[in-house]
Amino acid sequence: MNEFRYCPRCAAPLQDAAIDGVVRRSCPQCGFIHWSNPVPVVAAIVEHQGDIILAHNKTWPPTWFGLITGFLESGETPETGVQREVKEELSLDPLAVSLVGHYPFEQMNQIIIAYHVEAEGAIALNEELDEIKRVPPAQLKPWGFGTGHAVADWLRTR
Repeated sequence: MNEFRYCPRCAAPLQDAAIDGVVRRSCPQCGFIHWSNPVPVVAAIVEHQGDIILAHNKTWPPTWFGLITGFLESGETPETGVQREVKEELSLDPLAVSLVGHYPFEQMNQIIIAYHVEAEGAIALNEELDEIKRVPPAQLKPWGFGTGHAVADWLRTR
């Protein structure tokens, strides 16, 4: 997972070192430490005209559909970030946004902050997506990793 090989400060090769009980990449010359902290990602369970919208990213295998997700940008709150992602990826206008929960996604070194987003408007996909599925909430099935945990929690509490 850790892909840093050289120090971004002095270009010396990084080495593994135990720091605070965790093996991290560090620079023996200048002391730089690559903390490799999780990256915040927002996820939206988008409800549109009574259905949940699942999307297919162009880079995924053909049968994979998921929630609308994206990286949190500098200076924005998670709530603002999830609204931006819904607008960018689906061209929908978010109306109501409610927190579902936060979920570690250790395989990708991410922390997912998931919301239920009620939205309106006409769907128009951005360049990342090539297809959507409309799923009635009663037929929505959670998956066992990543954003699937948020789907399971949302289904339990609705």
